[in-house]
Amino acid sequence: MDTPSKNDDRFPSANDQNLHQEEIHSGVGVLDKTVRILDTLETGPMTLGQLVNATGLARPTAHRLAIALERHRFVLRDAHGRFVLGSRFAELAAAAGEDRLLTASGPILHTLLTRSGESAQIFRRQGEVRICIAAVERASGLRDSIPVGALLSMEAGSAAQILLAWEEPERLHQGLRHAKFNTATLATVRKRGWAESINEREEGVCSISAPIRNGSGQVMAAISISGPVNRMSTTPGRRYAPLVMAAGKYLTEALLRASSPAHHRV
Repeated sequence: MDTPSKNDDRFPSANDQNLHQEEIHSGVGVLDKTVRILDTLETGPMTLGQLVNATGLARPTAHRLAIALERHRFVLRDAHGRFVLGSRFAELAAAAGEDRLLTASGPILHTLLTRSGESAQIFRRQGEVRICIAAVERASGLRDSIPVGALLSMEAGSAAQILLAWEEPERLHQGLRHAKFNTATLATVRKRGWAESINEREEGVCSISAPIRNGSGQVMAAISISGPVNRMSTTPGRRYAPLVMAAGKYLTEALLRASSPAHHRV
């Protein structure tokens, strides 16, 4: 039988064992083990062997929990097959910051409506769809009506492009499988900082969107204006992109201020 070396990733080190002894125990063993995996992955990507070594869990247990976390998107695999923290955390963070976003968004959406003359919305991703969390509409005339709570596809529309463009590579490519836009489109979106769609989500409708980022710099939502092509033109970005980008930047800075320690100091 081979004698395990000091660096064999099947065996936890003395330092690892000491760390495990200092962990919080909730009394729910499977939860404690799951949190141990997530805490460990916070340091960076890991193979299954490295995860076993770092957590001190039995290999079958570590594998079973990591696969379960992957199914719920709390864990993903990188290009080398290593486990990494998944996008679900960003989604939960976005939901947690939604109240602050909604508080700040009202005046901005009305400003967009006033200056553009078109309906304005804010979307965030919710699993495999996007949900409208705030909206204002033109009082009259032909308009693109999207009520708060509406669920729209992630496969078409400028807001979908924004919400997908900065995703991890694996999830980005999954999102492109049935999309009406492609990798080159999203590369352009990342480069210029805004997206447009013409007759993509619905015939005769176009839209312009820009990202809203949280305090960590992650895209948590998309702010958009939308309306009929015959009024906004077939190149709406030329006219409306600076306006929508400014709105996204304002809300990003508002969220950053709201999450800063100085804001909460009493």
